Amino acid sequence: MENVTYKANGNTLTVFLSGHIDSANAPAVEEAIAAARASGAYDALELDCEKLEYISSAGLRIILRLRKEVPALKVINVSPEVYEIFDMTGFTEMIDISKAYRVISVDGCEVIGQGANGKVYRIDRDTIVKVYLNPDSLPDIHRERELARKAFVLGVPTAIPYDVVRVGEGYGSVFELLNAKSFAKLIITEPARIDEVIKMSVDLLKKIHSTELKPGDIPDMKAVALDWAEFMKDYLPADKFEKLYSLVSALPEDNHMLHGDYHVKNVMLQEGEALLIDMDTLCMGNPIFELGSMYNAYVGYGELDKEKVEGFLGIPYDRTKHIWRESLRLYLGGADEATVNAVEDKAKVIGYTRIIRRMIRRGALETEAGRKEVEYFTGRLEELLDRVDTLTF
Repeated sequence: MENVTYKANGNTLTVFLSGHIDSANAPAVEEAIAAARASGAYDALELDCEKLEYISSAGLRIILRLRKEVPALKVINVSPEVYEIFDMTGFTEMIDISKAYRVISVDGCEVIGQGANGKVYRIDRDTIVKVYLNPDSLPDIHRERELARKAFVLGVPTAIPYDVVRVGEGYGSVFELLNAKSFAKLIITEPARIDEVIKMSVDLLKKIHSTELKPGDIPDMKAVALDWAEFMKDYLPADKFEKLYSLVSALPEDNHMLHGDYHVKNVMLQEGEALLIDMDTLCMGNPIFELGSMYNAYVGYGELDKEKVEGFLGIPYDRTKHIWRESLRLYLGGADEATVNAVEDKAKVIGYTRIIRRMIRRGALETEAGRKEVEYFTGRLEELLDRVDTLTF
């Protein structure tokens, strides 16, 4: 029947409804759905209404009967017009019904941020969208929205996504950021403001790190870092591995907030206020984990090839190194060089561990150039482990 088609995906049957479903064709539609269900043994059923233009009470009764037979029935990709019918008749309170996502394009849009899970584009003067790399990212999007909401409620200024959209084959979260510029963009376009931007960045970082959460509210970074350290067991001498693992293990439990990927591309300036974006890495733990990530973003990834940092941040490497050192100095309350150097060494322990693991997991040991990079960072880490006796500061 032209109003009904279907597709099987494992144990899930998706039935696609289209056109108008009313008293004239409802019996035939119901028969077609029954035939689709009889085509196999399915545990789950969803009705895809992307092309459904109208549904009458006769069509609604079909869905009610289906729900009695399949309590976990889902109705997806519903247009605003059809969703209004479901809402007015109370169906949205009885059945899992979700609207269709607005489709947008980011072709030609400026990339203003990039992380491990996605890219952030400016769509227009007022709006940005974070496009997730994983095409099955809806759970990640809802998770990030919840993390952003928690941070906002606790007083951390962050952009809250107000819409979910389709972008190509994947999904994105849309944010309204009127006239906002990333800190990276500010440094590029107004280089004389670099130290002002660094101070704003550090002030926000301190605000984040002073925010306390309840245990279990958000992911614990120490558990993640212990996994990084455990990974190094096969790539460090036994004594160095034991030292690394004991350093991370010895860090006290800490319920203070961390952003997890803090750098000048993930902070926006809007009407004089600094706002965090890219909240999927939000976690809790000792601030040394944040500093290790920051060291990598500004310095570490560029130690052998400065283009890796310059290409990512869009800022010359000598300036990113300045951002790192001045950020660390201000974060430590204007500490002297010796203190800054000592804390930097602790940050490098975390940073190098993460870099080595990342390179190896991405196949670095399969090429001569990659092996040399791993050898370089492993050597630097071993030198640090000879003199760093605690990661606290």
